[in-house]
Amino acid sequence: MFKMRNVIISLATLFIVNIFIQQGKCNFAFKRRAYTKILGFSWENCGKSGDPVVTKILEVSPDPISVPGDLNATAAASTAVELAAPLSLNVTLDKDVAGFWVKVPCVEQLGSCDYSDACELLDSLIPPGQDCPEPLHTYGIPCHCPFKAGEYSLPPSEFHIPDVDLPFWLTNGKYKVEGILGNKGQELGCLKVSFALHST
Repeated sequence: MFKMRNVIISLATLFIVNIFIQQGKCNFAFKRRAYTKILGFSWENCGKSGDPVVTKILEVSPDPISVPGDLNATAAASTAVELAAPLSLNVTLDKDVAGFWVKVPCVEQLGSCDYSDACELLDSLIPPGQDCPEPLHTYGIPCHCPFKAGEYSLPPSEFHIPDVDLPFWLTNGKYKVEGILGNKGQELGCLKVSFALHST
């Protein structure tokens, strides 16, 4: 179900949500979930005031989102600098356990992990030379590095979330995912996403 839409969504939601499920799909022993809902999706910029990469709009519906099911998304972001390899991506995944946020460790590239180059992740998900997936292709939004400085926007678009097997430890509960994008030790942008999972 990978890579969750616009340049920064490709480097944020496609990295946080899509990497989250796609890599888990490939690397884990799974417990079958018959039906999953994602509830209470929210987001915020968590970077410094001078960060060049800023997400301006990230709207998803319906609430709850069904997996499998259809997702409607609108996104807008800007970058004041060109985004070129290597782009580090530091992901922190926290779960609410009895009222306390507990950091989920990185296990086989899933959880709270540091990725040395997000550009390589994009290339592994969408092979170079292959057209960008819809609706990115239709709106001329790139899906490979480098990304030129400028404004990027995705009009309201529909995505299909396929049936996926979730890792056995990804149980019902509330989660927070924070992704920090960087280059050569400099923070470029930060996005935090919160949601709850409910499986039946």
